[in-house]
Amino acid sequence: MDVFSNLNWIVKKGENWALGGVSGSGKTALAKAIIGDLDVAGSVETNFDLTSSLRPETLYVESWYQFKNVEGVANFYYQQRYTSQQAKETLTVNAELAHFGKEKSLNLSDTKSLINALGFAELSNSQLIELSSGEHKKLQLVKALWLQPQLLIIDQPYTGLDAASRKNLNRLLDNAAEKGTTLILISNDEELPSCVNRYAAIANGKLKILDSAPSSDFAEADLQRELPKFLKQAPVYQSEQIAKMVNVNISYGNKKVLKNINWEVKAGEKWLLQGHNGSGKSTLLSLINGDHPQSYANELYLFGKKRGSGESIWDIKQHIGLISPEFHWYFDSNATVWESVASGLYDSVGLFARLPYSKAKQVDETVEYFGLTDCKNERLANLPLGKQRLVLLARTVIKNPELLILDEPCQGLDKAQTEYFNHLVSELSQHGMTIIYVGHFEAQLPKCLSKKLVLSHGEVIKNENIIKEDKAKDSTVTVQF
Repeated sequence: MDVFSNLNWIVKKGENWALGGVSGSGKTALAKAIIGDLDVAGSVETNFDLTSSLRPETLYVESWYQFKNVEGVANFYYQQRYTSQQAKETLTVNAELAHFGKEKSLNLSDTKSLINALGFAELSNSQLIELSSGEHKKLQLVKALWLQPQLLIIDQPYTGLDAASRKNLNRLLDNAAEKGTTLILISNDEELPSCVNRYAAIANGKLKILDSAPSSDFAEADLQRELPKFLKQAPVYQSEQIAKMVNVNISYGNKKVLKNINWEVKAGEKWLLQGHNGSGKSTLLSLINGDHPQSYANELYLFGKKRGSGESIWDIKQHIGLISPEFHWYFDSNATVWESVASGLYDSVGLFARLPYSKAKQVDETVEYFGLTDCKNERLANLPLGKQRLVLLARTVIKNPELLILDEPCQGLDKAQTEYFNHLVSELSQHGMTIIYVGHFEAQLPKCLSKKLVLSHGEVIKNENIIKEDKAKDSTVTVQF
């Protein structure tokens, strides 16, 4: 299958581009073609200015960071990120930067202003496996801007970044452009740096030049399908109390990640969890999901039982559907789409048992509802990132769980897909499911959320009801996957 069809594009000095298009349209493939990582029919030429003080090279920053342990292996498992302080299996941020600087002959002291601008200074001694998706993106960006290449291509530059970090990044990108770096930002985001002066999107294998920032105007297929019958049934609750934390504290050595957290989630509630990058959101969720070993040292109740009263991690997970960027990192991408969705029934990272007819039918209905039938036998690794995320989103709801934990679920989805998924979340919420949703931007949230918990530096600074304005009923969402 051809990704491009007679695609022509000229990027001139002084131009800074925003490249958009729906998930799977070929944006990442085009970036890889430019850097020579993808064979194409035709020619790709890059002409550097040899008189410039900037490096005569192209740097491509991938949409997420594929790090390895100290032995050069990347076979991590999800829960490992919460025990790595003892294991010491990955480099620290400082060590990773030092290694990159040595490889590229850079001065480590030049990173200080970049690290401060992105609010990354406190993480210098943290191991790579401990970082959240937003913190990994910051590490990628620090290295890229430190290098000062003549051509810088960034795939999804704002992934996982909070509002303040986005604004600071845009200032840094403006500074880089002012010094002569040519930027190509692969993004459908409309809050771009002011230096961006050219816009394009890929559709049907061709590059279309635009007059303004790419948006969801390229959505084409109506995916308003009826919710499967089994998802219209209320979850079977074991307790009216989903989670309760009493003066919970989490520390790694002298570093306090959570401080005196008091929070209760009741059956059927819809919570928004917010906080800046590194505020402790992922750690808080790891306690509820049963993944954090320090949960036994705290007063924590899950589904009506005190943590440590004899339940296993799998006893907890049977009540929960979870999606997070970190979980996506560690998921088995060799499984097929159908197997990946079905694995949610057993909380596994692959399917190891033959399903009875009733369960297989449930998987088929979910796959169909998410518009994945045409690729159900494809390996997850062969799908574009946005479609991979959609598969894992389907996996989270397959067992109609009591609690749905959605940690930045729409990373990697375009604007129309995000609207569609949030519409689905709101529809699910009408049937009694409890929801904890992590999201930075109010405009990209489902409308069903009614309570909000906000963290800052590991402490609760807000625990309140969400006051909503009267709005018209949801319009039909149109989207292409």
